[in-house]
Amino acid sequence: MTLHRISNWNLYRMKRGALRRRAKDISLVFVVLVCATLVLWSWDTTPSSAFLPPDSHFLKLEPGEPNEILQLSNWNLYRMKRGALRRRAKDISLVFVVLVCATLVLWSWDTTPSSAFLPPDSHFLKLEPEEKVERIPTTLNTETKDSYSSATPFVNKDQSKEDQTDNKDKKEEEEEEKEEKQVAKVTDSETNQGKTSTIEEEQAEREVTVSEPKYQKTLTSKENKLEQVKEEVAAGEVEAKTTHIKNTNSDPEKKTLATDGERTEQHIAKKDDDSSSTARITNQGRESFLYIFGVMMGENILGVFIISLACNYAKGKWVVDKHRPLYSGSRCKQWLASMWACRLMQRTDFAFERLRWQPKDCSMEEFEGSKFLKRMQDKTLAFVGDSLGRQQFQSMMCMITGGKERLDVLDVGPEFGFITPQGGGRPNGWAYRFPETNTTVLYHWSSTLCDIEPLNISDPLTEHAMHLDRPPAFLRQYLHKINVLIMNTGHHWNRGKLNGNRWVMHLNGAPNTNKKLAALGNAKNFTIHSTVSWVSSQLPNHPGLKAFYRSLSPRHFVGGEWNTGGSCNNTTPMSIGKEVLQEESSDYSAGHAVKGTGVKLLDITALSHIRDEGHISRFSISASKGVQDCLHWCLPGVPDTWNEILFAMI
Repeated sequence: MTLHRISNWNLYRMKRGALRRRAKDISLVFVVLVCATLVLWSWDTTPSSAFLPPDSHFLKLEPGEPNEILQLSNWNLYRMKRGALRRRAKDISLVFVVLVCATLVLWSWDTTPSSAFLPPDSHFLKLEPEEKVERIPTTLNTETKDSYSSATPFVNKDQSKEDQTDNKDKKEEEEEEKEEKQVAKVTDSETNQGKTSTIEEEQAEREVTVSEPKYQKTLTSKENKLEQVKEEVAAGEVEAKTTHIKNTNSDPEKKTLATDGERTEQHIAKKDDDSSSTARITNQGRESFLYIFGVMMGENILGVFIISLACNYAKGKWVVDKHRPLYSGSRCKQWLASMWACRLMQRTDFAFERLRWQPKDCSMEEFEGSKFLKRMQDKTLAFVGDSLGRQQFQSMMCMITGGKERLDVLDVGPEFGFITPQGGGRPNGWAYRFPETNTTVLYHWSSTLCDIEPLNISDPLTEHAMHLDRPPAFLRQYLHKINVLIMNTGHHWNRGKLNGNRWVMHLNGAPNTNKKLAALGNAKNFTIHSTVSWVSSQLPNHPGLKAFYRSLSPRHFVGGEWNTGGSCNNTTPMSIGKEVLQEESSDYSAGHAVKGTGVKLLDITALSHIRDEGHISRFSISASKGVQDCLHWCLPGVPDTWNEILFAMI
């Protein structure tokens, strides 16, 4: 892609230079014309009047000479002088005609003397749009430059308090397994209680104004030439096939995916100026705007200037889409943990499932499992991070399969070291392979995104070294097998987690003695920078690798933490806002970490912040009294949008 951009830029510079030299050719012709005209007007002896005698040779009337002879001689000389002036005017007219013709030839000639060496337009390489990541600050920005070095690892101000409870990961695992066993006892009739009635759906749709972009794609006759150039530059990318979900049943959960050929969209937005045009090109989720400016004379194109602008998917708004959700939360049991399937809980309002993210000034291709698998053929996509990364992984599996059971999908966890430990505990990851395209999707648990190793393997109660300057051992061992990597961390950087898991921060292979890194916010930021920099340094060794760092998923606890009465009772979509227009990421440390590296930012913080109604909240089946989950999301839900943006950026 980079080679294509460089080649096209060089060709563009050659074209621009040729246009400038062509203008110089024409200017030179005009200069010669003006100079020749001035010379002809100021030259007393033009080619047609050189034979004339000078004025001093005219006869003078002397006293006593016959007047008739003198008058006759002067009259003949006057006629000769007048004829010479007429011939001089013809000379000048001839020069004008020749130069005007030469000018017209230069303007209409495709290969002027100064541009004959240029390749034809058909030889231009395909333009690959460049994904541009814009960093975005706003009133929601809770991690600024001033607070960058503080110990605050979370988004909300009330989240700056460190969790002092000793809540171990093992205890969380036991609770999750307990939830799964309890949900397994729920009958199908109980699951139907969570379905939204028709009245509730209509009411939810009235709560939010549907805003769909409209595009014009009819070009004027004068733009046909420019359209041909666009087709050559795009090389087949102008026609974008976009699949939509067909509603084949009154039940909003029963949907099938349309085929590639059923829906084709080509968005062309044109300007009023006939000499310029703007093309919106969507191809396999990669979208950019090609601003094409053409210099025309009559029906001939003298030059084309192309400017490509990438889409910023972090800016936009939430809109209601009756085709959502992309899969059924009650039927995706093969991939979706029951503790995150809100359709299996006591929740009865599901308006949050019908929202779709609409980026500003551009659109995203509809996600379809078959397209994703084709795009990722013979490739591996890996999520590495905490439980929010696991949610994104399970969301992706449900989106690929449409929430349907797939017995042909292979469990290839052992290939990546994912083995269930003795005693029935969970493995440290999952990996599944779709045999039709040899596509592998996996998740590896790494809550702090750094290497953690026990200090004494033989002691089950030993402390663990938390190496802030080392990437996870999984990445060092299996990075060569990964084609798309998505990393995240954040919510485990608190004293409760560190003390409960007996994690001790290490630096350079020894216990940390740096006082600045003793603050957990600084330690977290240091680790993110360290791991992102290491992955970026490995990109030249793995040309097929695309790496992303996903920004922080916001929490919405109000009135306390998860264990001190914090709640998130709102169930109305977009009650705190629906649009994001900021220019810098709300997760400052994430945006700062990827700056200047080959790792791209998957910025989801701001767009997730205005979706506080999408959390599991108080609806968990096994939730203790007074305990709410305002960190994890209901699925289907907000993490599906993270994957849609990822699909567009791959």
